Amino acid sequence: MLGNQLMTSAVTGWVVAQALKTLIDCALNRSFNAERLVGSGGMPSSHSATVCGLTTAAYLKYGASSFEFAISFVLAMIVMYDAIGVRRETGKQAKLLNSILMENPLKLNAEVLQEKLKEYVGHTPLQVLAGAILGIVLALVLNLYY
Repeated sequence: MLGNQLMTSAVTGWVVAQALKTLIDCALNRSFNAERLVGSGGMPSSHSATVCGLTTAAYLKYGASSFEFAISFVLAMIVMYDAIGVRRETGKQAKLLNSILMENPLKLNAEVLQEKLKEYVGHTPLQVLAGAILGIVLALVLNLYY
C-alpha cells in the first residue's frame, strides 16, 4: 500500500488532519476527547485533506488531463461542498434539537432523551480551506519520495 502514491497521500491527509483536529480541540477545551481522533467536523477538515491529497497526487502522477485526476477533482468538489453545506446545516440542526431536548418541553421519556445528536458533522468554509491546503501540501511533500 505504501507504494501507491495516491492512497498514501489521501490516508496521510486524513491521519494528519485528525491528529491536528484532536490537538486543537484539546488546546481549546483543555481536555482530551478521544472521539475527535475519528470524528467528523472541526478544524481542519479531514475530509478536505483526504480528497485534496488524493487529487493533488493524481495530478502529480498522471497529469491534469487524466481520468484519475478528473475523478478525484470531481469527488473533492462534492465532498467539500457537502461539508460546508448539507453536513454543516445538519450540525446546526442537531445543536438546536439537543438544546430543545435538554429542556424537554414535550415531556419525553428518558429512553428518547438518552442519546444526544452529533453536533460536529460539518465544517465552516475556513475549516474546509485549511483541510484542503493541508492535503495539497502533504501530497506535494510526499511526492518528493515517489
